[in-house]
Amino acid sequence: MDILLILGGLIALLIGGEALVKGAVDTAQRLRVPPMVIGLTLVGFGTSTPELLTSIQAALDGAPGIAVGNVVGSNIANILLIVGLSALVAPIAVGRRGFRQDMAFLVGATLLFMAIAANGHLGRISATALLAGLVLFLVLSLRRSDAGTPEVEAPSLSAPIAIVYFFVGLLITLLGARFLVQGAIRLAEDMGVSQTIIGLTIVAVGTSLPELITSVLAARRGHSDVALGNIVGSNIFNILGILGATALVKPIPIPSEIVAYDNWVMLGATALLIGACVTQWRITRTEGAVMLGLYVAYIASLAI
Repeated sequence: MDILLILGGLIALLIGGEALVKGAVDTAQRLRVPPMVIGLTLVGFGTSTPELLTSIQAALDGAPGIAVGNVVGSNIANILLIVGLSALVAPIAVGRRGFRQDMAFLVGATLLFMAIAANGHLGRISATALLAGLVLFLVLSLRRSDAGTPEVEAPSLSAPIAIVYFFVGLLITLLGARFLVQGAIRLAEDMGVSQTIIGLTIVAVGTSLPELITSVLAARRGHSDVALGNIVGSNIFNILGILGATALVKPIPIPSEIVAYDNWVMLGATALLIGACVTQWRITRTEGAVMLGLYVAYIASLAI
């Protein structure tokens, strides 16, 4: 039953998230919102909707290990698993324009969260600082003339249908998040493992499926810059947006095991990504294989 709840929750998150973003994008286009704004916000962060609602639901249900582990685990999986797989499909060319700014924000967001987490608590003041960092990132990205944004297709839905898509997608995503969190909590209890472990693995990878699908398909179609940009933008939003929004709704304690171990793995994965990018301005298949190997080793270390 626990597995069915988790699987049902993940499927609902995927279906609901897709409908929610589709409805939001088409509605924004009907309202004549600039394409760049839509690309950087609704599309660029749309793949992180499952993580957002799942973490908020976990916080409300008193499961901080899932709420925080979901974000930290997703960021680790995004780099080691998803970038690794994408590079295996096709080597990823790294665009130099905007690279320093985006990576600086990613490193800054990671270090800021680690500093906050060292206190063992994420409160509303810290949450406000994280959200302020997200707003700054968006403003600077919108001001960049070279800012690469995801492609935005022409609206295919009428305004009323787009609004229905948005609200139905939101409802399905909310239900999916609830099913996933409840299933994860019960599974942790049945298996006798911590909620943090479940959050870092099953929940984190499950909610990262939109990023996985988007990045692998982009790499396969030769749009490797989109694959990498999707991951970097998602990781920034995960830390600044998801953790910020979650703690603003309900302040949460940071599990000590995440502070002592997983945060450092996340920082190391981020450093590895930067190193792979700047060596030849290209992430090779070999580097992708190394990332995948490290992810397997990380998951194995959690089971010890």
